[in-house]
Amino acid sequence: MTTSQTIAAEWWRGSVIYQVYPRSFQDTTGDGVGDLKGVTERLAHIASLGADAIWLSPFFTSPMADMGYDVSNYCDVDPMFGTLADFDAMLNEAHRLGLKVIIDQVISHTSDQHPWFRESRFSRDNAKADWYVWAEPKKDGTAPNNWLAVFGGPAWEWDGVRRQYYMHNFLGSQPDLNFHNPEVQAALLEAMRFWLDRGVDGFRLDTVNYYFHDAKLRDNPPHVPDPEATGFDAPESNPYGMQAHLHDKTQPENIAFLQRVRALLDLYPDRTSIGEVGDGDRSLKTVADYTSGGDKLHMCYTFDLLGPDFTAQHIRRCVENFQKAVTDGWVCWAFSNHDVERHVSRFIAAPEERDPVAKLAITLLATLCGSICLYQGEELGLPEAELAFQDLRDPYGIRFWPAFKGRDGCRTPMPWQAGAPHAEFSVGTPWLPVPEEHARLAVDAQEALAGSVLNHYRRTLAFRKAHPVLRDGDMTFVKSHKDILAFTREKDGESLLFVFNLTRKPAAFSLPKDMADCEAVSLPGFAPALDGGVAKLGPLDAFCGRLM
Repeated sequence: MTTSQTIAAEWWRGSVIYQVYPRSFQDTTGDGVGDLKGVTERLAHIASLGADAIWLSPFFTSPMADMGYDVSNYCDVDPMFGTLADFDAMLNEAHRLGLKVIIDQVISHTSDQHPWFRESRFSRDNAKADWYVWAEPKKDGTAPNNWLAVFGGPAWEWDGVRRQYYMHNFLGSQPDLNFHNPEVQAALLEAMRFWLDRGVDGFRLDTVNYYFHDAKLRDNPPHVPDPEATGFDAPESNPYGMQAHLHDKTQPENIAFLQRVRALLDLYPDRTSIGEVGDGDRSLKTVADYTSGGDKLHMCYTFDLLGPDFTAQHIRRCVENFQKAVTDGWVCWAFSNHDVERHVSRFIAAPEERDPVAKLAITLLATLCGSICLYQGEELGLPEAELAFQDLRDPYGIRFWPAFKGRDGCRTPMPWQAGAPHAEFSVGTPWLPVPEEHARLAVDAQEALAGSVLNHYRRTLAFRKAHPVLRDGDMTFVKSHKDILAFTREKDGESLLFVFNLTRKPAAFSLPKDMADCEAVSLPGFAPALDGGVAKLGPLDAFCGRLM
């Protein structure tokens, strides 16, 4: 392939992916829940940011016990979101605007309402009896082992018909599929083929390291924290983090299945895959295993940057750990998604820091080596919504309230118009309330403000596109004070230096002697002084220079 053909085929490398949470993006029916027609109506906003692709959270048929992450039909659209025709129209409009479309694949488990599970639980000898993880109780009637569910309690649910336990890593109504059964793998690959034939550009694979379990059902040992690790499995209020999850996920058999997924994707031009890896201390090793060799996943993301730490030391440790662990794979970085508290709330110490932190965060994210994922509303600098217990819909938050408030605070509806009822998300009552603070930050309120967070996102992503070195150039850290993050990006003769002051006080960075011939480059939203080889930065400031 020519260079241009390679870049087109590897459009995902260094891409900007915008996550759409459909039930909270735009409602067109007045039922208070976003839908696919609403996504289509708002695609122009995403394109205006400079995104390359959208990642669409689940819209499949589901009883919605876990907001669509409990699928009961992999090959249809839930009526709540519309129809297959609505999906096709959305896909066509996205492609017309130059946006790729990545859809979620939630295949580690199904809903207990899926026909496969209904048949499986009916008896021990039916055609799908072994499609899920069933196990005998211990002699005293208790669960087969000590495995825990992410959403609380044991990872086992008793079924009175089969008189066995079935495994569930999340809700009891989300039984785990048995990937040791080749028929299960084949059925899931056919479901993926259905969407590839329809024209989707790739898959985001939910909980990609949860597919296989230890066939011997061995107990997990206690977790011994690694002080150098940056990943995490669960909030401290959840005992799930007290185990080292050696046997209930991240099994070696998963490698061969991911190779089958890649082989399927390779039958279709220019497709991609991105895996969600939640593996605590082992996350980066798992990413290395799943993205190396060019025959498994194209890229993965972890939870390493989805915690509360927004410091130079933490970010450098995360990136360096990735560089050491993953020598020929690819990463997708993000500060926010639908599962964690919005990052401006995690990172700020006072409300007045919201805009400066939001702007610095996207500038930093856009200059890291890797693809990046944005979560809807972060381009407005939306903080985490404070919700009353009676407003919660997330079973995870309801289970662990008040120690952990769940994920609803980052899932509230997108605010489009400041003065409209429910910020123009819906003419009906939204499934989650729209906070007044969010309405004031609506898209229309920020459009005309040159210095708004929204317009800063647009300028920053344009800067990223204008410098091809930021797509896939090498990244090397430069020695600096612990409060300063400094690195270069280099490719094809272009070399850019980036310096970030993540503190709340002025800082100075003395350029190394071999960087004396440095020319300041205009970095959107920032104007630090370069004086005699010293970059003088204000609080929450950034500098860019071209190395000659």
